[in-house]
Amino acid sequence: MARVYIHEVVDVVGTERQRYQEHVTLGWGPIARATRRQRCFGVFTLVGSTGRWPRVVNLWEFDSFADLAADLEFEVSNPQHRDPDLESWWRAAAELRHGGEDRILVAHPESPGVGHWMGRGGTGAVAYLHETLRVGPGQAADALDVVVGPASEDHAAFGLVLVGAFRTAMVADDEVVAVWGVPDWPAWVAYEEAAAGGGPEFLRLWERLSGRVHDRRRVLLVDAEHSPLRTGRQPGE
Repeated sequence: MARVYIHEVVDVVGTERQRYQEHVTLGWGPIARATRRQRCFGVFTLVGSTGRWPRVVNLWEFDSFADLAADLEFEVSNPQHRDPDLESWWRAAAELRHGGEDRILVAHPESPGVGHWMGRGGTGAVAYLHETLRVGPGQAADALDVVVGPASEDHAAFGLVLVGAFRTAMVADDEVVAVWGVPDWPAWVAYEEAAAGGGPEFLRLWERLSGRVHDRRRVLLVDAEHSPLRTGRQPGE
């Protein structure tokens, strides 16, 4: 039974990013654990120089689709699709964000859960590479095996650590999402210079996935103040 995640990309009001992140971590995190079988895996700021801004990325962890279904049933059972006990929370959230896009992710069996990272006191990363790979229909599982196996070794040569590896559900099994921890900025420089220069260390992943990857995009993320990957504990603990 694989862990399942809600992956949220949230468009926030320009000056309210920090308030929104606190509203999500300290405001929602304890409620989610208590009532929704839901743990915070990570909350991040998208570094604007590498993608659309201002944006926040949230990752919420469930033990199974059954736990996710319980959360969704709780959410939509109210006629207004809102928990009446959380009306004030929703009103405040509406003032801090104005849209976004979600996806459901399924973790690879060897992908670390948030409990692993909390047990280590966090990742210690200065930033994260959030990478999306588009492959042919039905090929995501095979591509993900490569990501958690030999591709992790390739990235380790730059000091990058695999923080999470997922397939996107409810599509044609054609998308992989990987999150790599960057230990320091020199490591990121070495990685991107290899990418820009066509270095063999970078191109090896393309060789391993030859004929399967149609598109590869990545952005940089940094931890929110109360993200478990930074603090080693769930928000509010």
